[in-house]
Amino acid sequence: MKKQFLEIGKIVGTHGLKGEVRIDPWCDSAAFLCRFRRLYEADGTERAVVSAKVHKNIAIVLFDGICTVEEADRLRGRIVYMNRDDVRLPKGANFVQDLIGLRAEDADNGTFFGTITDVLKTGANDVYQITKDGKDYLVPVIPDIVVEKDIDGGVVKIRPMKGLFDDED
Repeated sequence: MKKQFLEIGKIVGTHGLKGEVRIDPWCDSAAFLCRFRRLYEADGTERAVVSAKVHKNIAIVLFDGICTVEEADRLRGRIVYMNRDDVRLPKGANFVQDLIGLRAEDADNGTFFGTITDVLKTGANDVYQITKDGKDYLVPVIPDIVVEKDIDGGVVKIRPMKGLFDDED
């Protein structure tokens, strides 16, 4: 089941004296995080974003009602969330949190390879970390291998290259 609110970053400190916070983005980039006009806390508290800008790889955000460095400092360590309804992903793109926990199965015969436990960003393409019986396998997310992603059905169908999983002789 898809979560409505997804982790997008963590408040790691303050910036300046007027209540701005520094957020370490857990999404694609600080620029993506800065596009949101509303962010949320774990308890559902909505925080209106007055301003947001990128500084190196961090987002500098000023929330409505936070006016001093002391108020901002009390937010340190909190995780911030986005509402999935506030963004439209390009066709074929998925939120990483929707992929974690999906079953990886053979596209041709349904053999269970394991569960997706992480998505690694490598530059050229993403890589799924698939775990089965405590062992991790790395599967490149390329069209020749990842045949189908059924988020609602809870499965990713793959056609693995020889040697990707332990091949039996």
